[in-house]
Amino acid sequence: MMVSLPRRVRVGLLTSACLYMMGGWALAQAQAQADTLDFRQAVDVALRQNPDLLGVQAQMAQARAGIAQAEGARLPKITVSAGVTRTNDALNAFGIKLSQRQATFNDFGANQFLGPQSLGVAPDNLNYPGAVNNFNTRIEAQLPLYTGGKLQGYMQQARSMLMAAQAGDQAARQQIIYHALQAYDGVYTARAFQGVAAKALEASQSQVKTVDSLLKQGVVIKSDLLSAQVHLEEVKLQQDQAANMEAQAMDGLHVVLGMPLNQALSLGPEVGVSMPEGDPDAWVGQAMARNPQIQALQHQIAAANGKVEVARADRYPQIGAMARYDTNDPNAGFESRSYTVGAQLSWTIFDGGVTRHAVDQAVAQRMELQARLQSAQNQLGMQVQDSYRKAVDAAHQAKIRELAVMQADEAARIVNRRYADGVGTLVEVQGAQAQLDKARADLILARQQVNLQRAALRLALGDLSIEAIQPLQPAAQVAQPPTPAPGASKP
Repeated sequence: MMVSLPRRVRVGLLTSACLYMMGGWALAQAQAQADTLDFRQAVDVALRQNPDLLGVQAQMAQARAGIAQAEGARLPKITVSAGVTRTNDALNAFGIKLSQRQATFNDFGANQFLGPQSLGVAPDNLNYPGAVNNFNTRIEAQLPLYTGGKLQGYMQQARSMLMAAQAGDQAARQQIIYHALQAYDGVYTARAFQGVAAKALEASQSQVKTVDSLLKQGVVIKSDLLSAQVHLEEVKLQQDQAANMEAQAMDGLHVVLGMPLNQALSLGPEVGVSMPEGDPDAWVGQAMARNPQIQALQHQIAAANGKVEVARADRYPQIGAMARYDTNDPNAGFESRSYTVGAQLSWTIFDGGVTRHAVDQAVAQRMELQARLQSAQNQLGMQVQDSYRKAVDAAHQAKIRELAVMQADEAARIVNRRYADGVGTLVEVQGAQAQLDKARADLILARQQVNLQRAALRLALGDLSIEAIQPLQPAAQVAQPPTPAPGASKP
């Protein structure tokens, strides 16, 4: 049964529905905008959520705490204590009375002294005192005056570890940028393969239609049509594989960014990496000076030097000063006051070789780090040279692949024309199309390698940054004549 609503009610419901739809559309647009990331935003997300970077930042916090600890060791150590004691121990009871300024002659047994004949009498008040109470408060300050270089060694070690952690943080950030570039560029590479597959599908479908038309005209045999249909199914499979490749690349990007795999994500423009400036012959020396991993190892060696100094400090005397202020009272209070000041020198003359072996161990650790640094420098020099050669080669390969696409496209056009004129075979047509598809795929890989090799070179030089990776400006694509279908007339 139909119910007729008043016009005002209908208008109100329609208005509400429109507002709801507009609100939903605006929400969808906001969500889409929130989930759209360009490369800079993607790197920012990765830097905020990457666990490796969080670990390096924790190391820097530890190093800063170590510096503060080493600096604090140079300052006086002040302690405040309070305690209460009750004892009838003869020595302690008499000492407490002295501290309280309450000792009397009677505490020495004066009431039992009757003359020289009493010299052999043991005084009861001295040997068997009654229980005494003592409330003690103390403020004590200790200051190291000379530690044989131990405090300086701790300071050098802490500062060097902080600088090593900072260099490690820079290295981790550049590694994250590199991995983000790999994943981000990988999505665009997969999409480019999808474009190649789409063109191949279009050509294959046109080929089936053309062969079917020629078969009806009696120009070709049925096996040609079957072959074209089989090839079409193979191209469809390749298209599915290209779609799976993009999905896999997008999953990889989600992992690098630390985002859930089911979170919708839209990418900003494609990016390109610029070549470093300067003289390639000087890049090896620049890499030795700027590469953060090399810098981290150098700072670790400096920290190892500090550890050696700390171990050697036990060979030398330790001198410290002390100042103390006490109060002692039989009741809670601050009646009897005293102070003590002094200095102490201690020197370990023999420790069974403990200090000597500790020094040897620290020196051996430093030698290990120096060997690691030398090996890393050798590998870095080779990496810079290799990355430079590969970056130049990738640029040349991209130019060659562009020419190869043009050549393969022209060859496919000629073969298609020959087949339409009855002087070619379908095998030749399919072979020419396969060569064109391969040339297009090779061009995509070559362009991807240009980015990755330039990024690897900058990573080795220690200057891989967001500024070196810029969005590609929309530019006119290289004009490539479309491959005509078999039987189509030449433009």
